[in-house]
Amino acid sequence: MTPLPIRIRTEDERDPPAIHDLTRRAFAPKAFASGDEQDLIDALRRLGALSLSLVAELEGRVVGHVALSPVTHESGAEGWFGLGPISAEPALQRQGVGGALIAEAKSWLAARGAAGC
Repeated sequence: MTPLPIRIRTEDERDPPAIHDLTRRAFAPKAFASGDEQDLIDALRRLGALSLSLVAELEGRVVGHVALSPVTHESGAEGWFGLGPISAEPALQRQGVGGALIAEAKSWLAARGAAGC
């Protein structure tokens, strides 16, 4: 499979509506989804709790998203992050969009010396 020519970048002020819509559509058909994944991202953003919000673009369109936010580890240790939700355009799922976003998020965590994710 040829990798998609996606560009991964940090979310900017234009992206929240596209991220909301993408996340809603990506999770809608999934039996495990609660249906409020897009609202979780909006709430994390509103609370200033998105440590990292990356989008994947294809031909100028947002086709993927991943969020990282700080979490409290059961041990009380600091420096831990939760990854997710992560979404990809339904027609592009299983084509490397999510994997590319996760790889970039892992690089961000490593560069900051995160305890874990």
